[in-house]
Parts: sequence; C-alpha cells; structure tokens
Amino acid sequence: MHLPRTSESETLKRIRHTASHVMAMAVQKLFPQAKVTLGPWIEDGFYYDFDHPESFTESDLKAIKKEMVKIIKKKLPVIREEVTKAEALKRIQALNEPYKLEILAGLEAPITLYHLGEQWWDLCAGPHLENVAELNPDAIELESVAGAYWRGDERNPMLQRIYGTAWETPEQLEAYLHQKREALRRDHRRLGQELDLFSIQEQAGGGLVFWHPKGARMRLLIENYWREAHLRSGYELLYTPHLAHLDLWKTSGHFDFYRESMFEAITVESQEYQLKPMNCPFHVLTYQNHLHSYRELPIRYGELGTVYRYERSGTLHGLMRVRGFTQDDGHVFCLPTQVADEILGVLNLTEQILSDFGFRDYEVNLSTRPDKFVGEDQVWELATHALKNALDTKDWAYKEDVGGGAFYGPKIDIKIRDAIGRLWQCSTIQVDFNLPQRFGLEYVAADGSRQVPIMIHRAIFGSLERFFGILIENYAGDFPLWLAPVQLRFLPVGEQYVTYAQEIASNWQKMGLRVEVDMSGERLGKLIRNGEMVKIPVMAIVGAKEMETQTLSVRTRQGGDLGALSVLEVQERLVQAVHQRQDF
Repeated sequence: MHLPRTSESETLKRIRHTASHVMAMAVQKLFPQAKVTLGPWIEDGFYYDFDHPESFTESDLKAIKKEMVKIIKKKLPVIREEVTKAEALKRIQALNEPYKLEILAGLEAPITLYHLGEQWWDLCAGPHLENVAELNPDAIELESVAGAYWRGDERNPMLQRIYGTAWETPEQLEAYLHQKREALRRDHRRLGQELDLFSIQEQAGGGLVFWHPKGARMRLLIENYWREAHLRSGYELLYTPHLAHLDLWKTSGHFDFYRESMFEAITVESQEYQLKPMNCPFHVLTYQNHLHSYRELPIRYGELGTVYRYERSGTLHGLMRVRGFTQDDGHVFCLPTQVADEILGVLNLTEQILSDFGFRDYEVNLSTRPDKFVGEDQVWELATHALKNALDTKDWAYKEDVGGGAFYGPKIDIKIRDAIGRLWQCSTIQVDFNLPQRFGLEYVAADGSRQVPIMIHRAIFGSLERFFGILIENYAGDFPLWLAPVQLRFLPVGEQYVTYAQEIASNWQKMGLRVEVDMSGERLGKLIRNGEMVKIPVMAIVGAKEMETQTLSVRTRQGGDLGALSVLEVQERLVQAVHQRQDF
C-alpha cells in the first residue's frame, strides 16, 4: 500500500504533533531531570530532543510508550493558549527550562502554548488534535534514540533525540514497519559490499566512491545506454574540465549563492581555481565559443560530468549523499517559440529512460514564479505555460507549487516511486533566464538583431551514484538480466569440466554477454547457493552429460530448473532476453 505522507495530510500532522507532546510529557514524568527542546512532526513520524544526563535505553523506550498509553487513556484535552512574551518567560523560568528560554527569545508575540489537560505544556504553533484520546496507541511506535546537537550546531550541547512514528490505523503502522524492514533488507550500502559493487574508502576521504569491477561494469552499461539515448534525441555530447578559474563561478553567481557547498579554491601560480560544483557554466562557455544563428537552435548539450560539493561528514550517506558525483547533465539553448517542444522532448526522453530502468510511477511537481525574479513577465508566462502544456500533453498529474520556482525560472521536479513505495527525487527540468544574461549569450534572430536564448537545465538520473543506489534498493540487488553485472555463471561440477565451460564463456564474452565460470571447485549444492547469494540471474551446470551432449543444465532465479538445453539455444535465448530486456 502507498502510505499517506505527512506533508499532504493535515490529519497526520495533527496526530504526529500531538503524539510528540504526549511522548515528551511521558519522558518528563518518568525522568524529571530531562529538559525538553524541540519536537516537530516529520515525514514518517515525529521526534523530540531532550537534555538528559543518562542515555535512554531500549527498555526506557518501552517504559515511555507504556506511559504514553496511560496518558492517552486519561483523555486529556489539548488546549491552545495565547500569552504575552513576558507571561511565557515567567512560566518558563518557573519550570527551569533553559532551552525553552532560547526558543522563546526567537519568537514574536503573541506566544502560543499547547496544554495536555492541566498537567503539561510546551511552546508550540500547532496543529494538534483536540484530545489525546484521538490517538490510537496501537498505531504509535517509539523507534530509536540518536544524538543531535542543539539547533544542529556542533558547538552546542549534544542532546538525545527520540524518534517515533504515529498513524491513523494499526494497519498503516504495520505497513510502515514492513517498509522499514524491507528498506533495511535493501540497504544499498550493505548490498554494495555483499555484491562487491562499490566502496567508500575512508583512507581516501569520506564521500568519495570507488566503483569495483562489477559496479563499474554496470556503470558503463548505464552510461552507454544514456549516451545512445541522447544521441538519438538530438543531443551533442560534451566533456568539460573538473575545475575552472574562480572568476567563472563569480560570473555564474555560484560563488555568491552557493559558496557554502563549494570546496575551498585552489591557488595555482597566484591564480585561484575552483573544483566545479555544477556543469552549467561550462556548457554556457561552449555555446558562447562562437555566434549562433536562430537557424541552429535548439542546441542540445549532454554530459556525464563529475562535480564536487562540500558536504559535512555527518550528512554523508553511502551513494545517496557524497562529495564527488557524476551528474547526467543536459542543457538546451533555444528560441522562446521552441521552449514548449523542447520541454515535451525532455519529458519524453525522461519517461523512456526511467521506464527502461523499471520506474513507471512518478510524483510530479511544478514550481512557478516567486515574488523576486529575473526576466520579463511575458517570458515567465511563456515558460510556465510551456511546462504546464508539456505535462498536460503527457497526461501527467502534477502538483503546483505557486511561487516555489527559483528566481531565474520555473521548474518541474519528478520523483520516482520504488518497489516498496518510497519516493526518490531524480529528474529536474529548469527554465533559466539568468545565466544567459549573466554571460551575455546571444543568437542572431531572423531580423538580424541579437537576442538572448532561453536555457533549459535538465537531469534525468540526477546523479549516477545516487541513481545507482536507488537501483540497488529498488531491485534489492536482484537486477534484471539486461542490467546484471554477471548475467550467467557456469558451474563446473569437477575440474575436468572447467575447460569446456571456459571455452563457451570466452565465445559469449566476445559477443558482449557478461558471463563467468565458478572456479572454486565446490560441490554442486554449494556452487548453486553461492550463485544465489550474489543474485546471478542464470546458472548453467556443466558435468559429464552436458559435455558429452553439448548441452547445459540451466537454472534461473525466476523459473527455477529449466533442465538440459543445447548450448546454442541457451546462447540465443540469452541474447534475445538481454536485447528485449526480459527474463531468460
């Protein structure tokens, strides 16, 4: 089942915000020394941060949950109260809650308090349920304890954050817990190690990915697919440097608006150079290399360009958040009259690529002009209409975030839904009026005048690293045949059959099939189990009978034991299945 999202459900917001207050009340009843700080709802639940001298344990969480049930059974009303800042200060001082004093200092009057009956209250803006009895104890779970710096600043005290989740029904809770168990089973960091696909080598620095042979083989396959799809769609491929003079990033605006996410500049011969956090300015310079006529537009550039961004070590997460990654970047330079067709073309290409990798369920968001923007109203209206028209032509449902666009243009964001219902932000299509003006881009119009082209940024995977992590988790490492790093493994049941298996494997490798021979010398049962452990799609047993009859005894993950097939038949079926992206 697709679980409801807190960001879309007012009911879940109220449930989770109320549950967080009930949890904080329970904690302070059981642990009177605990000081409360902040306790918001989040996408999958809620949390509260506490300053407590001793670490909360698993048994403490169980005790807190029991106390929460007692509080819920008391059917305490949730009462909203407005007070002056002076009154709030007086009450907080009486409670001796230093963190609440800091929170209060940043609030504007009137101050709102939420009470649970007459027994407990906290500073809060809401929303909440009207009574704690509306909470279903069987739909609440306290999940874990983690460390968290006060206000996220490592110079501040370390607090204890208790995470919980709350739902409308026990069935929703069970579905969520099942999804969590599945997410753990599919964790790309664990599977990346078990399947020997990649590693993060701390000796080389955190957040930098090492692609191992099998992972590199898959990456090459993905890259080649991407390049061929783009060439068929009229893109020209680029390769650009990994760094540039710092002045380029000042011209582009990245130095002013993106500096915190950039590595420090490198000084070379008294000149400052910057590792690129984006590919965009490089594509702009390529366009600018000579003057273009309107007849040449649209010009479409695509690049698998590696960029580098500074991320704090605490935010790094496997392949999902790294410091060096390869964007599947694309930029289209076009006439105003071409924007609509180009946006539709990008959506078509996005759908083709994502569906070929198994993703066909999307959540689409359209962000429109904010209060502060660059560019003319007419061009904004044209670009926004083009985005909407393209989505309508695709018959894609979308949510409109009015005013949520960047100052330099409206955009479409596409999230893909994976096998267990999670959404992942991948594709982005962004219309840009800013960079062409900053760099003085031009084309010669039909009337001979010089005009500024419209620039469209777009990425489909987002980044190869992150998309690869999503692929691993979506398939739980059990990749479809066409994408698997090893498509077939030969299992010789004795040393005397190895040469026969190697001869077939060598011929198939020359045909582009990804096959290998298990040389371990294990018994057949162990050979099969080993293949299943690393999720080999097809295994071919080779023994005396198979060598004599020029056959292979075939087993697949999907169909089980297929029996003896001729070598030629296995070859033809394998080639056809890979070509058609089907199972064997």
